[in-house]
Amino acid sequence: MIDYGHPDRTGRPVTLHDVDADNWRAVADSAPRDDQRDWVPALAARYLLLSSREDTWNSLAVLAGDEVAGHIMWGRDEDGSYWIGGMLIDAAHQGAGIGRAAVRTLAAWLSAREDCTAVRLSYAPENEAAAHLYTALGFRPTGADEDGEVVAELVEAGES
Repeated sequence: MIDYGHPDRTGRPVTLHDVDADNWRAVADSAPRDDQRDWVPALAARYLLLSSREDTWNSLAVLAGDEVAGHIMWGRDEDGSYWIGGMLIDAAHQGAGIGRAAVRTLAAWLSAREDCTAVRLSYAPENEAAAHLYTALGFRPTGADEDGEVVAELVEAGES
């Protein structure tokens, strides 16, 4: 379990867990709101398949309290940077600050790794909600582009 003490807006602790026999179905069934489908898949199951079929990504379950609320994944690039990707908070759990707490938790955990040179993520330029969230958390665009997405790097701890 990864826990840096970041709660959601209702006070529930938001923690990250390995995807395992007890939670994989709930993670796989996590689905975004319909208006978010331009940026994330219809189900988090796609991210689980990416993690299981490729060596790039590692999936984690996002829990709010004892409840699975979504999925987030991370990977390490050849240059020593760590990447946050594949965050999907289930529609029923959105609006409570779970995504914010999940990104803060994962960014802190990755930053603390001895071999970490940077923490990065990418998002579609049209995804204004993602741009706002990541900027508020201390990620700044690098000027680089990854498959048409804005690459941002963590440069400060960010707000709560």
